[in-house]
Amino acid sequence: MQAKTSVVYSLRYHEARLWLFATAFTIGNILFPQLCHLVPKGGLILLPIYFFTLIGAYKYGWRTGLVIAVASPLINHLVFGMPPASALVPILVKSVALALIAGFVARRVGRATLPALFLVVVGYQLAGGIFETLTAGVGAALVDWKIGFPGLLLQLFAGWLVIRKMPEF
Repeated sequence: MQAKTSVVYSLRYHEARLWLFATAFTIGNILFPQLCHLVPKGGLILLPIYFFTLIGAYKYGWRTGLVIAVASPLINHLVFGMPPASALVPILVKSVALALIAGFVARRVGRATLPALFLVVVGYQLAGGIFETLTAGVGAALVDWKIGFPGLLLQLFAGWLVIRKMPEF
């Protein structure tokens, strides 16, 4: 039997809840990176800009995730200068891939499982890695895997816990 706390939704753009959750998770994606940047190379190691995109897209659907995926890096860049302009496009590509893959997997699986979230995290990293390989080389594509591995684990395990414990709305 499926636990209520792992129910996933697929919100549409005309629903106020999509905009409410997208705003809340975008704020999370703005504040969490600022906290992580207090640690040297914290952004590169913990990959915080993706955390709330993963949660929002998996729990509330690809449309919610897409709003978060585009708004978060753009607002962070405009307000804080992070990510830097040179990293903005690859981060946007990865964020959008994350939103689409998370929404698709959540819809297919119907609940939060570690294997499903593993598929999401690996999937968006591969999609982003292909883009980075084509535009900046293999070295750029491997940075998240080498330096950001703790962040990938954070997304997988903390993301799974948060999605499962979120109340239904």
